Amino acid sequence: MCMIEKDDKVLMIDRQHGDFQGFIPPGGKVDFPESFSDSAIREVKEETGLAINSMIYKGLYEYVNPQKQDRYMIFHYLTDDFEGELLAQPPEGELVWVDKKDLSSLPMQDSVRRRIPYFFQEGTFEIHVEWDGIKDGEREVRIREL
Repeated sequence: MCMIEKDDKVLMIDRQHGDFQGFIPPGGKVDFPESFSDSAIREVKEETGLAINSMIYKGLYEYVNPQKQDRYMIFHYLTDDFEGELLAQPPEGELVWVDKKDLSSLPMQDSVRRRIPYFFQEGTFEIHVEWDGIKDGEREVRIREL
């Protein structure tokens, strides 16, 4: 996932399909054998049309489900160093430049909302979420600022 800054705005995708609806920064899955940072750069290009020149690693969001023995990790990056034009018909949803001050009022999943402030703070973060598969909800959330 990569948060793209321009002036006091960030680029968000208004995603309204699948089981992950709401506003979200660009991002996606890592294609083997690419690196995490290469994946972020590729996903931004595919979803927005923008080419990232450089970015800063901001943190890790880890989701574990002990009942299923699943673990997902999302690596987070921040950039204001990019070039290109936005896609006219992006594949994941409408691309919207949003004022940073308005981010908290956008419809988005709680897991995305939880991460947004950490993109703009000094240092890095780790968020570890343990899922309760029986209750189908979060059992424990640990946030560590580094």
